[in-house]
Amino acid sequence: MQYINIANQGVKSLSPYQAGKPIEELERELGISNIIKLASNENPFGFPESAKRAINAQLNQLTRYPDANGFELKQTIAQKFGVQPNQITLGNGSNDLLELFAHTFASEHDEVIYSQYAFIVYPLVTKAINAVAKEIPAKNWGHDLNGFLAALSDKTKLIYIANPNNPTGNFLTEQEIDAFLAQIPETVIVVLDEAYTEFTQKEERIDSFSLLKKYPNLIVSRSLSKAYGLAGLRIGYAVSNPEIADLLNRVRQPFNCNALALTAAVAVMNDDHFVEKVAENNRSEMIRYETFCQKHNLEYIPSKGNFITINFKQPAAPIYDALLHEGVIVRPIAGYGMPNHLRISIGLPEENDRFFTALSKVLHLPLIK
Repeated sequence: MQYINIANQGVKSLSPYQAGKPIEELERELGISNIIKLASNENPFGFPESAKRAINAQLNQLTRYPDANGFELKQTIAQKFGVQPNQITLGNGSNDLLELFAHTFASEHDEVIYSQYAFIVYPLVTKAINAVAKEIPAKNWGHDLNGFLAALSDKTKLIYIANPNNPTGNFLTEQEIDAFLAQIPETVIVVLDEAYTEFTQKEERIDSFSLLKKYPNLIVSRSLSKAYGLAGLRIGYAVSNPEIADLLNRVRQPFNCNALALTAAVAVMNDDHFVEKVAENNRSEMIRYETFCQKHNLEYIPSKGNFITINFKQPAAPIYDALLHEGVIVRPIAGYGMPNHLRISIGLPEENDRFFTALSKVLHLPLIK
């Protein structure tokens, strides 16, 4: 019996999501140590102390189910961003929410629009529910919003926009997003995926929660895995109009956020010092990456995220493998249709030095100080 024959039709065309290689796996494969991982856009400063203290205080309560409604975290988010608790939906990471949006609003009779080179979870969830995927060719590696508008039909139910985009780092301004939303029918749900918004400059950052007041069909999705350092706990949130939030919470699985994630999220949402430290390191180290690429004539995609994507103008798989043997894990993105590119997460200065040295060795680049 081949069980693929009785699987959901959309699932037949899917491949499992390929995460960044864990350090432990590389240690087992190559028998090396002192490995650095710059593959999964994780927080290089580690787990915030504020979250550790909150978790320690919660440990004796782990025999109890978590608060299914996440009251305290919703209050914290509401106060921080000037929204109402009944606008908030909590998720087991923002990936959980991205899937929740699809299950709530789309079916096999509907169309879902997203960009070429956008987050790979968009096509994954679209195909998994048998919806019709409309992938719009990218413009300069980013979202072509005019192409999105041209693709609209009476069957369009859902649009995904990552801003900044992963894995390319492209960024749309508030004016571009606002003008786009003004042309979208209220019957089409637009998801603004802002998993990397904390890495943008404050003066350019979109006031996306204010846009919710103008566009009731907008959902803003955010993650605490990146700048907040809670990737291992899996926690994210979405803000929308209360009617949409009510629908999402009907579909959301009970207890989808565990107790430790909820309590750590409350702590770190109030830890502005930690988040700003992370963002400042990202800004200064991104300049070093750009300078390194410019000095060595390596083409890169300018990024507003906590990563940079380099085009090697040749298959990147051998370069990726050679870097592994140097103890440096980065991210191949052939699965995104970018076989000549590698995505490198911005680490601490000493980690980035390791990458520069390793890549120079692999590519036989001259040492430039």
